Amino acid sequence: MKSFISLTTFCYQRAGPLVVAYRAIGTISKGVGKYAASPAAVPKNRTVVSGTVQTAPSAGNPYFVSRASKVTSATTANGGGGASSDDEYIEDVVCQDADIGENQMKQCELGEGKVLLVRQRGKLTAIGNKCSHYGAMLVTGALGDGRVRCPWHGACFNVETGDIEDFPGMDSLPCYRVTVGEGGEVRVRAKRSELASNKRTRLMARRGSASDERTFVVIGGGPSGATCAETLRQEGFTGRVVMINKEPYLPYDRIKVSKAMDLNVEKVLLRTQAFYDGSDIELLLGTAVTKLDSTGKELTLDNGYKIKYDKVYIATGSNPRRPPIEGANLRNVAVLRTVEDAKSVNGELSPEKQIVILGTSFIGLEAAAYCVGKVARVTVIGRGAVPLKESFGDAIGQRVMDLFREKGVEFVMNSGIKRCIEGEDGAVKQVELVDGTLLDADICIFGVGSTLYTEFLANSGIPLNRNGSINTDQHLETEVQGVYAGGDVANSPVLSNEGQPATIGHYPLAQYHGRIAALNMVGKVTPLQTVPFFWTVLFGKSFRYCGYGTPEEVIIDGDLEALKFVAFYIGKAGRVIAMASCQRDPIVAQFAEFSSQGKVLNKSDITANPFGWTTDLTGPTTV
Repeated sequence: MKSFISLTTFCYQRAGPLVVAYRAIGTISKGVGKYAASPAAVPKNRTVVSGTVQTAPSAGNPYFVSRASKVTSATTANGGGGASSDDEYIEDVVCQDADIGENQMKQCELGEGKVLLVRQRGKLTAIGNKCSHYGAMLVTGALGDGRVRCPWHGACFNVETGDIEDFPGMDSLPCYRVTVGEGGEVRVRAKRSELASNKRTRLMARRGSASDERTFVVIGGGPSGATCAETLRQEGFTGRVVMINKEPYLPYDRIKVSKAMDLNVEKVLLRTQAFYDGSDIELLLGTAVTKLDSTGKELTLDNGYKIKYDKVYIATGSNPRRPPIEGANLRNVAVLRTVEDAKSVNGELSPEKQIVILGTSFIGLEAAAYCVGKVARVTVIGRGAVPLKESFGDAIGQRVMDLFREKGVEFVMNSGIKRCIEGEDGAVKQVELVDGTLLDADICIFGVGSTLYTEFLANSGIPLNRNGSINTDQHLETEVQGVYAGGDVANSPVLSNEGQPATIGHYPLAQYHGRIAALNMVGKVTPLQTVPFFWTVLFGKSFRYCGYGTPEEVIIDGDLEALKFVAFYIGKAGRVIAMASCQRDPIVAQFAEFSSQGKVLNKSDITANPFGWTTDLTGPTTV
């Protein structure tokens, strides 16, 4: 009787090239199967398979492939457990091989769900069809070299494994088994539960034996800290992982604080308590670090406890700034940084109230957009001539201000608040502007920037810059060995800034920093190689921006009045340093992918054909 190989499979991605591994379950006979069994340094019964496979039938093997079939990609059979029922899976023909060309994506229906087919270097793969962050259809995104980038917010997923490689988001995508029959029919086999959820959490290590006495501490429970702690476990770290968060909440999606002040924190948690418990990630909530001793490798907490660490990641973020004016701490004078800040403001909103917002940043404008339909009047005070000038330039800033005025928001520009005037019960009742004008104000919101939360590092041995930021190298390690920093507080190299350091407070970049720091903390040397990407939604219009730097010229393609445009920001020597858009997806995601590959776009490149460069994203087309 012939022997056989029964293979179970999963998506396995390390930093760098795809790791291909296989594990035999059963015996092998000469000439049966293209791959010989070999030890795999991966969890039991988990492999990645690619290529032509010839196997004899095996009971309980859900991935049996006929001799004529070509297996182009595969995924988890049953999560590493025992035999699985075929009822857990669905398999069907989704298209013909000729329907999808080289460097193309195709969304296909499979049962009650959908999958994304990708062909690169002659190989067909299938992954989840929607971004795991907010659910954008990836078929409308930017296909790069081995990964697809979300058109909305720039998250990236490996097209073979589904692993998340750039952010925002926490989850990877499922990847599915693909076979091509003799007649060119493309069949996809998927686990029904993964097809329904369209998300996959990577395998997590847990606390190992007592022999691993290392302790890695993450200071900060925002997106950067949460991503770092999770990545440590994903990369096999079996020592102690401790995450310290000064807020009393589990890590949550902070960007919603100014966009939807009525948010329920339980619905925006990045992970549940059960997730952290199951991964042996210790959480200290409502706790702050008051001192870091880099010589003794010890942290002092505000509850009096001390923690020894082997390596530490600092991702403490920033504090909202209150201007040094009279009445800045009156009741109903608010900032927007935490869930509690949002709850406090939202609880005061009512139809007769008048709101004054100081600042024309994203925080201030998002707050104005949320409040304007719920109160009697919203007035925004700005020190410049137009809002968002530093981010988008004069023309787009003016169009944004026009949009807000159309919606009923009032502006007082080239101004500021001199003082907040107290009314009854210690609450604000008016604000006085710098020219002496008085405005009634039941609520005043400050959206005038932030200061970095690094005061506790005084006398730590870690040098701080004048703005409180921490210099790091391209691996996010500070000048003190074993101490890493990321997110808002890191002054780190920026690929699209010719590798020069910058301090950037963007949500996706913070998450990316968390991943890169974790990889380097566990010894998997990985340099920074991403491009800053941010977005805002104002009255239903999504504005996206990618890049970094101060432009000398802004070129706008499209209809600014209709808010359907692309803006090219030209820096020194004619280099395109950034790009913004509204209703022109996926152009900003394409520029992010282009720049992340180290490519440079110049003004001369976009003069004749502004979008010709978009064909140069996928790398070599040869198989």
